[in-house]
Amino acid sequence: MANILAYAEARAGELRKTAFEAVTAARQLADASGGGEVHAIVFGPAGVAAKAAQLGKFGADVVIAVEHERYANNDPESMSATIAERAKSGGHRYVVGVASQTGRDIAPRVAAKLGAAFASDVIDAKVNGDALTVRHPGYWGKVIMTLEVTGSPTVLTYRPGAVTASENAKEARAESMAPAADPSASRVVVKETTQGAKGRPDLAEAPIIISGGRGLKEAANFKLVEDLADAFGNAAVGATRAVTDEGWRPHSDQIGQTGRTVSPQLYVAVGISGAIQHIAGMRTSKAIVAINKDKEAPIFKIADYGIVGDVFEVVPALTAAVKAAKNS
Repeated sequence: MANILAYAEARAGELRKTAFEAVTAARQLADASGGGEVHAIVFGPAGVAAKAAQLGKFGADVVIAVEHERYANNDPESMSATIAERAKSGGHRYVVGVASQTGRDIAPRVAAKLGAAFASDVIDAKVNGDALTVRHPGYWGKVIMTLEVTGSPTVLTYRPGAVTASENAKEARAESMAPAADPSASRVVVKETTQGAKGRPDLAEAPIIISGGRGLKEAANFKLVEDLADAFGNAAVGATRAVTDEGWRPHSDQIGQTGRTVSPQLYVAVGISGAIQHIAGMRTSKAIVAINKDKEAPIFKIADYGIVGDVFEVVPALTAAVKAAKNS
């Protein structure tokens, strides 16, 4: 039996999709370890405790709210110190998070403070006696590696979207905790946050992503991608590094080894050849559709469905088909 601490991410006092994924993953590990408790820790400004109570429905036995005005934004120094302190005092066997941009900032700090084993960006984990067997992408997404992690505690982060959040009827006990390190003394202060494309989900949380590559030829042609995303209604727009380097799309849209890592239910690659740096960021998508006129494009090797054709003909036809299906 092992108690598990889950970092449930919030932004501006609102729980992120990754919060529910982290708690669900922790619940699965706890059950596999003999039924230990899941303690979810949430950071935010005043009022976040009330919103975090719903984490009980996703498997948390205890919800720990750490409230401070600085926690409206990411404060990795104070937050990591507080998570590590709670893990020590609570004797948690595992500390679980999601490898979002914030999670990648915080989790390694927690592992360092605890002197813990650390597994990042995993797509699944199984308890194997006193060890943990995890799988995660390696070599720029070309392979899936299986690793055995030993030691207590162990810190691990799941790839966004690797775990499907699931509800149950549980109610969690509520606790509060003071920051282990004064957020006002943090050496890194978030001064400003910039909102992404309005009306679209964040790349890390989108169930559908339509991405464009150099095959679109110029920035203006990204309207094809935008139109297809609009047809689905709940889709985000992504891009390759080549596209963002050209200035066709903002760097916040970049998916790949040096950009965002995503794992949506559906990933549509439009005019993307499939460089390994890009594949590293989207290979674990549940379903991949590739559209490219080059039948030898590497993207087809990992695609579940491939369309060999001109994107300027295929994408408008696909957009029309999606609209027709939704209106039928």
